[in-house]
Amino acid sequence: MRFQRCKMLFGEENFEKLQNAKILILGVGGVGSYALDCLYRSGVSDITILDFDVYDETNQNRQIGSEAVGMVKVERLQELYPTVKTINQRMDMAWVAEFDFEPYDLVIDAADNTKVKIEVAKKCYKKLIMALGSAKRWDTNKIEVASIWKTHGDALARKIRNELKKAKFDRNFTVVFSPEEDKCKEKGSCVAVTGAVGLTVCSEAIKKILK
Repeated sequence: MRFQRCKMLFGEENFEKLQNAKILILGVGGVGSYALDCLYRSGVSDITILDFDVYDETNQNRQIGSEAVGMVKVERLQELYPTVKTINQRMDMAWVAEFDFEPYDLVIDAADNTKVKIEVAKKCYKKLIMALGSAKRWDTNKIEVASIWKTHGDALARKIRNELKKAKFDRNFTVVFSPEEDKCKEKGSCVAVTGAVGLTVCSEAIKKILK
């Protein structure tokens, strides 16, 4: 049976909670695709993925599905994970303002647009798990989970904290981040870290669902 080992681990009742969970993943690149894979293999089938990108050759070092160069990411991932729902949509401020986050139990933010991340946090902080910077790093041991207000050593986290303070927003939400010092100036990346951040996001999502 496909989920026999999951049921052994979580128990029937908890596994049912996973099967009934409704999750939205914003961005299915190096982090989001691994969060998707982990949730799907753990028994979550009601997953909506949102992205507007197509696969590029440079994605192949870190993104699930990226062998399909030139293909729309959400369409390729739906082939690999047949129960997912897809939204092929650019994430911008107008989209965040109009989108209804209410139907989802959890929102996973693996997007790379800082302004969008901040607006998503304001709208659905109670059900949010946000992935922060995972490029320019290679040490998975540095990955941490914390409230946004307890983050340190991560430039993106600092920027988001500062912008939220300016907006007089003081609510808590969970983030996965790494204070590892940048190992390069460009957008270099290693799947050990981007994938591990996605898997950590998945683990946090499972914990929240089972609570």
